[in-house]
Amino acid sequence: MNQVPIHLFIVMLLFISCKQKSSANSLEKPSELGVLRQICRETVAGKKIRDTDLEKLSVSFGQRFKKAWEAVENKRVKKYVFKPSDRVVWIVVGRGGDYLILPAADFCSCNDFYFRVMDRQIHMCYHLIAQKLAEALESYVLYEEEDAMYDVLMKEWKKAIV
Repeated sequence: MNQVPIHLFIVMLLFISCKQKSSANSLEKPSELGVLRQICRETVAGKKIRDTDLEKLSVSFGQRFKKAWEAVENKRVKKYVFKPSDRVVWIVVGRGGDYLILPAADFCSCNDFYFRVMDRQIHMCYHLIAQKLAEALESYVLYEEEDAMYDVLMKEWKKAIV
């Protein structure tokens, strides 16, 4: 059985705890998450993102959106599907390497996540924004691997976390 490393598990628990506490005291831009979610829903339905939506995202996220959009356009968002289990792992290639993304938990293994998201300065790093946009647009590099490769690849991605 594959297990989550203890340091990653602790960070995830702390993050979930912070998210629950911060739901009452939201950050200075509480609407940015709503804007992203709405645009992603509309994009999934239409399979295209409108110029007006790109402008809304730019206003909401600023430089983080610009970096996220560059990652999407440059195909730096990767989706790994392991067979036959159908486990999915998302990776966004950033400046410092490959970052592990857990979209359901709004988690990223990058430093910006640890220092700015965990400190509640921002809601999400640009890697998370890129993953959500890429998934909505179905604009990512898809890799299908055998389940036997899961542990090998996770070990590589976890090296970057430690």
